[in-house]
Amino acid sequence: MDINFSVGDKVKTKKPHACGENTWTVTRMGADVKLTCVKCNHTVLLTLEKAVKSVKEVLR
Repeated sequence: MDINFSVGDKVKTKKPHACGENTWTVTRMGADVKLTCVKCNHTVLLTLEKAVKSVKEVLR
């Protein structure tokens, strides 16, 4: 598992959120990763493994 993002980074996911945006801000890291949608401010909590799989690109 290659973790290449940290708190404060903006990441682009493979699939878009329901609002149509696929850019998220990483707001918490640990065993779980908390992502906040850039467009609608919705937050999701993913396991570290699922977050690493869903991130396509890191926008630093």
